[in-house]
Amino acid sequence: MQDWWQSTFPKGRQTLTIADARGYPVKIAYGEKGTGKPLFLVHGIGSWSYGWHHNIEELAKHFRVICFDAKGHGFSDKPHYSEELGHQIVEMGRIIRALCDEPAVVVAQSLGALIALAIAEENPDLLARLVLINVPVFPTQLPSLWMRLLAILPLDLVRSIDSLRLSYWLAPILRQIVAIGRREVVVDPAEITPEKVYWVSYPYIEFPNTVMKVTEDLQHAAVEIERSLKNEPNIIHNIQDNLLKVTCPVLILWGEQDQWFPAENAKKLQARLPNARLKIIPNCGHDAAAGSPEVVNSEILEFLRDSEYVSL
Repeated sequence: MQDWWQSTFPKGRQTLTIADARGYPVKIAYGEKGTGKPLFLVHGIGSWSYGWHHNIEELAKHFRVICFDAKGHGFSDKPHYSEELGHQIVEMGRIIRALCDEPAVVVAQSLGALIALAIAEENPDLLARLVLINVPVFPTQLPSLWMRLLAILPLDLVRSIDSLRLSYWLAPILRQIVAIGRREVVVDPAEITPEKVYWVSYPYIEFPNTVMKVTEDLQHAAVEIERSLKNEPNIIHNIQDNLLKVTCPVLILWGEQDQWFPAENAKKLQARLPNARLKIIPNCGHDAAAGSPEVVNSEILEFLRDSEYVSL
């Protein structure tokens, strides 16, 4: 099957080296298309840049679109050392600084959107506009059964399973599991094609330590959610408590049929942000970028025009 990066971006897959949250050098995979002001597309947990395959072409007609794989995901490095809580916030900020020299538009989905929200609070100079898609800012638990299962497995066991490359040898079964899991996040089953399942699952099958790193991030998320429910110090509460610091214009997009995080959370978030508009997308699940790409693209462009960021 044709290389996705090569067929999507003029220069194919490129590599950026940054210092991660622990100070170690890591290679980040990214691609870019289009010219003009920078617009980053940021994926969620367990995903990678392919998750934006419906959006890149349209947005690149107006912007310099940049997709990157977070550390531990997709084609980026998956180091064997343990991660610090909140490492994604530090690393995304460094990626943005490395790839552009002006405030950028950040369009982010799911956990990527929560990280982007934290950056908007801590480093407002990095963002010109922010688009949050189904952001888990008021979570009560990990939303999916497979996430909750991975979150309770001993990391040594996951590491052993990963080192045996079982996902590679059991690739057909893994792809069936991924296809079933996709039903939770998209409304239209026509979106779940063999080709799309192939690419969504590709890093888990082809790259060692992918399962391990995603599991580690899920376990961090589970700890943070538990702490927030117990009113103990945690990153989620810190983000909630500092929403008034988000000074740039914000667009919130939310799938009306999101099974992971209810659309009521969108209205709650809008009420706590100083300058936010909201669009609830009908017939759309958690993965709005894949499930309703035409609406997502249209709403992003309209928001950027109306907020006087660009004239389209």
